[in-house]
Amino acid sequence: MTIHIEDVKVIIPIGGEATRLRPLTVETSKAAVRLLNRPLIEYTLLELARQGIKEIIFGVRGYVNYRSLFDLYKEGIGFSARYHIKPRVHFKYQPRVDSIGNADSVRINLEYYDIQETFLVVQGDNLFKLDVKKVLEFHENKNAFMTIVLKPVENVEEFGVAELESDNRIKRFVEKPKKEEAPSNLANTGLYIISPEIRKVFKSEEVQEMYKMGKMDFGKDIIPYLIKKGYPVYGYITNDLWFDVGTPGRYLDAMLTLLKTLDAKDMHGIRIEPNRRIFVQGTSPDSRKRRLAIKRMYKKGELKLEGNILIGRHCQIGKYTYIEESSIDNFTIIGEGVKIVKSSVMDRCYIGDYAIIENSIIARHVEIRSSKSRPTRIINSVIAEDVVIGEGSEIVNSKIYPHKLINAESKLYDTVLT
Repeated sequence: MTIHIEDVKVIIPIGGEATRLRPLTVETSKAAVRLLNRPLIEYTLLELARQGIKEIIFGVRGYVNYRSLFDLYKEGIGFSARYHIKPRVHFKYQPRVDSIGNADSVRINLEYYDIQETFLVVQGDNLFKLDVKKVLEFHENKNAFMTIVLKPVENVEEFGVAELESDNRIKRFVEKPKKEEAPSNLANTGLYIISPEIRKVFKSEEVQEMYKMGKMDFGKDIIPYLIKKGYPVYGYITNDLWFDVGTPGRYLDAMLTLLKTLDAKDMHGIRIEPNRRIFVQGTSPDSRKRRLAIKRMYKKGELKLEGNILIGRHCQIGKYTYIEESSIDNFTIIGEGVKIVKSSVMDRCYIGDYAIIENSIIARHVEIRSSKSRPTRIINSVIAEDVVIGEGSEIVNSKIYPHKLINAESKLYDTVLT
């Protein structure tokens, strides 16, 4: 029986506390952290919706994850209208039942929404390009119980790694092996096509025992169990774009890659020079006026922009500022003589004169006070939401949690300020 993509339901487990991406995720779901001026998960939602997926279930656990996702997307009407998707995508949410792992989230939603068809699981912190129809065809041709999308990687220690038979059936799966013990370089992307028969597996005595022991993670528990029991689990190898945006370093890697590779139409901005990837967003009269001001400064040499750059709506930038390979989100004000390199500055920030920001993430509504005589420097650091940093401060290799006030001329090196 041919599987039609429009009949495929997607479950996105979003249940963890995303500790590796803190402090950005203290008050915000990892899936809702902004990347290139929109929520991280929106890249996944758009990728799936454009391919014909019509029903997406957010497997949310906990208040922060539910609030972040529901407040952003509700039932999907606004998302569908924004991207001109017809018929619209339907978003649904896990009932208020605590899950104890991503596989348990899938179990809960399979039962609650009575899913009886082959379905797709993706992770809320992944960015990917993937032809889902091809994976479905592969899954069907192999008569697979489960198909795992695999990607060759260098750092195998960070992922589940699969060893394949000649026909791509997975014979061994090792979660986060040491490099010398890895059976291959094929990493589990967290993208799965699964038979609805897994409902019976979840009800089996052995898996019920695993559940009682809190062992309901796909990579650590369920996939090794299925392989051990002889279920036909296959690996589909992709070389397309895929990122696990699980740490600040990976976040910045993903940002730099997307700035360089994302289709121009998906930047949702207008180039200020025909042959360069410098985009400024906004379509309202006010936005156009601010874009023209940025363009004039750039043409006159009063503003230096190097590499790939995205600037959001209603941004103000002072003279003699230098921006390189960075993203500046909506309603941000940047003073004069500022230097921003390979960094993400989220929405509604204020960056004072002559501040220096390099290889850093500045979250929403942050105020960085700075002046020519007392410039503030932020290097290799993550500043969470609603932080105020005093003039002349120096923050290096540090993490600042939300709502903090950093006194003027503070020196923070290798610090986690909670």
